[in-house]
Amino acid sequence: QLQLVESGGGLVQSGGSLRLSCRPSRFRLGRGSIAWFRQAPGKEREGVACISFSDAMYYADSVKGRFTISRDSSTNTVTLQMNSLKPEDTAVYYCAADPDYYCSATGILWSDFGSWGQGTQVTVSS
Repeated sequence: QLQLVESGGGLVQSGGSLRLSCRPSRFRLGRGSIAWFRQAPGKEREGVACISFSDAMYYADSVKGRFTISRDSSTNTVTLQMNSLKPEDTAVYYCAADPDYYCSATGILWSDFGSWGQGTQVTVSS
């Protein structure tokens, strides 16, 4: 299992922005995919965005036009830029990675990924 380190969560007002980062601690990004999932209290874990080394991407309908996922090979980091945040975006956000999975435009599943981060809390106040 790969180790992933997340950062960037916090508290923000509705309409504000946050940037989440995910960095593998013991390997360099080079193939496969990295994704962000989120889980709100009492709800199922939801795939938010995914980016592959094939340049395939996925965004959940609920975040399209507001969130942007990107990767930086020089810093070995994947970033989720979250703009126009809404209270319903409040959740624990998890980074996930797998060297053998490539994002599908139709959706992503938690079970597609073999490694996960510890999660970071994002709270959006109204």
